[in-house]
Amino acid sequence: MATDAAPVTLVIGDEELLADRAIGAVVAAARAAEPEAQVQDLTGGKVEPGELTRLTSPSLFGDRSIIVVRAAHDLSKDVVAEAVGYARSPSPDAVVVFAHPGGVKGKALVDGLKKAGAAVVTIAKITKPGERLDFIKAEMRAAGRTVSADAAQALLDAVGSDLRELAAACSQLAFDTPGKAVTEAAVARYHRGRAEVSGFTVADKAVEGRLGEALEQLRWALSTGVAPVLIVSALAGGVRSLAKIGDAPRNLRGPQLASHLGMPPWKVDRVRRQLNGWGPAGLARALQAVAAADEQVKGGGTDPAYALERTVQLIVASRDGR
Repeated sequence: MATDAAPVTLVIGDEELLADRAIGAVVAAARAAEPEAQVQDLTGGKVEPGELTRLTSPSLFGDRSIIVVRAAHDLSKDVVAEAVGYARSPSPDAVVVFAHPGGVKGKALVDGLKKAGAAVVTIAKITKPGERLDFIKAEMRAAGRTVSADAAQALLDAVGSDLRELAAACSQLAFDTPGKAVTEAAVARYHRGRAEVSGFTVADKAVEGRLGEALEQLRWALSTGVAPVLIVSALAGGVRSLAKIGDAPRNLRGPQLASHLGMPPWKVDRVRRQLNGWGPAGLARALQAVAAADEQVKGGGTDPAYALERTVQLIVASRDGR
């Protein structure tokens, strides 16, 4: 397969946005060489023995395949052995990406893939405020903009520490602000009203099944200047948090669970309460609804407000297995 993507890539790190971007870069490189290549997105704990072999086997029709295995630390021992064996002699008709959050769990996979010659991408954890400020500046540079130190700090204060929220805010500011420089005044104008209501407020009401309150908060957020892209990002974060808690090992509690998930303990407690009434099928439908809304508010639709209202309705309807 003529592609810049390595046959097997191991992405290590639990910074979700940056790991997703690393995975996306591999997928994009593979698709640049083979635009019709199909992507199979798998979750570690659900991969059955033999499934990787089947998906990477040459097709009678010559189709190429791209297999992404997320949460690879949850792969069973048999599947780990299969993955390491495959990495020693990968198929020329497939590109495989394993995403591992780091840590001790699943270390046999990490060691085995490295020894087998897999390409390795290590994602550094962003933990300090200064590193988040650097992240904001890098996002703006990538968008062809400059941002002052005061503006970067104002944006961090307004949006918070979540990288997805920060990336979405940077993207929207770069798109909507005239001129090359994004100033503190531009940040203040764009984020007026966030003290009253934010995308997180809307997301909390929606995942808790409180439709009337969620729609009321959504309309108020839009009327006070909160950008649609920030609201859909918060909705996505809320649903993803439910999925992470729901898929977490049942034997972990308290600080251990918080550490495993990369969430502060207070957030774990809140999300666990919000998870009441949700099932796997409902979460899958909610994630699909958020993905569709994300596309629409970023230019795929003509009415972002309608798209967001419809998404909130779908999230609430997906609760309780409906």
